Amino acid sequence: MGRKSYNGYHSWSFLEPNKDYRPFKLAKEVCRVPSSKVEEERVGEFIERHILISLHDHLQIYPENPSEYFEYTWRNRPFIGYEGLATSGLDAVFDGLLDGESIMTKDPWSWDNVVYQIGMERADIEHSGIAFIGSRAEDAERAFREGRTAVFLHLEGPPRIGHDVDRIDVLYGLGVRMMGIAYSEGSELGAGLACRVDNGLTDLGYDAVDRMNKLGMIIDLAHAGDRTSMDAVSYSRDLVVISHAGARALWPSRRMKPVEVIKALAEKGGVIGVEAAPHTTITRNHPRHSIESIMEHFQYLEKLVGIDYVAFGPDTLFGDHVALHRVFSPQLSLAAFHEELPEYPRIEYVDGLENPSEFINIVRWLIKHGYSDNEIAKVTGENILRIMRRVLK
Repeated sequence: MGRKSYNGYHSWSFLEPNKDYRPFKLAKEVCRVPSSKVEEERVGEFIERHILISLHDHLQIYPENPSEYFEYTWRNRPFIGYEGLATSGLDAVFDGLLDGESIMTKDPWSWDNVVYQIGMERADIEHSGIAFIGSRAEDAERAFREGRTAVFLHLEGPPRIGHDVDRIDVLYGLGVRMMGIAYSEGSELGAGLACRVDNGLTDLGYDAVDRMNKLGMIIDLAHAGDRTSMDAVSYSRDLVVISHAGARALWPSRRMKPVEVIKALAEKGGVIGVEAAPHTTITRNHPRHSIESIMEHFQYLEKLVGIDYVAFGPDTLFGDHVALHRVFSPQLSLAAFHEELPEYPRIEYVDGLENPSEFINIVRWLIKHGYSDNEIAKVTGENILRIMRRVLK
């Protein structure tokens, strides 16, 4: 239990390169960059006894050469980092599909585009052996027992559904178990963080929240605007999450969440996952983004709402994440999150939490800083498992 038995499978190895797909030289999944490791004592024993869950990551591997990112994304056959996933220790992960990043399509949020990506991901995972598509909390527990990883499909924002909320049923049927109300630029359901005006949930947004509650799909507010988030927390009959963010009190970016949203979420029993994507969860004390600045956000949130309502959604990927932001900045609405921010040093990578294989460094850091096994178990798995047991009916 806890340790993964990686069988050596690589994405699409059952197909023929240059015949069935265009091969790219992909980035390394493990030890891609020099990375600080912090504390080894108790780590092995801990992962043998406790379930580890990421509330949000990207399992895709990007090319070694960032100049190929556009072409690779356009080809639209994502490769998954199974070796890195095995190294991470994760028993379950909510995998953010490439929905919002397939920016070479005319409409990355089109229904056909999102459904296509769901099918492609499932086709690969079903052949992997080490991973399988999860749908219930019990799947995370089974993955832990079997030394595998349950992958839960997560859309950071909804595809274009028009006025047909029945399409949310279809997404559920295809395996989606968590979906954002809006990506940064907003949706038919509500405003995103990059929107200048946030009028809250739309009428369709209220209908969507109601349908997601009935289906048993987790509602994610990571990219939703502040008022839209408050509306969703208030209206939802079930628990909601912020899958990947941080505290705006520590860093004044719209990508971070304000105190009132975080408190409202926790008061209703929801969970916020601490983010680690480059140049997000930095702080004035630790402006050079590393695991230290990430964990300052964690400790602030822990003190603000309590350890039962905080988890980790690192939002990492396999490849040069900084280069990806640079290449896709306009399409990912990144400029809106960096307006009028204090000066801070740019980095090449987040030292200590650069990709999903380094999730175990969170456990190392918590051990080093005096947290008990019970406390570590809550924030690295049990808090999310509580949400899954309640919502994924």
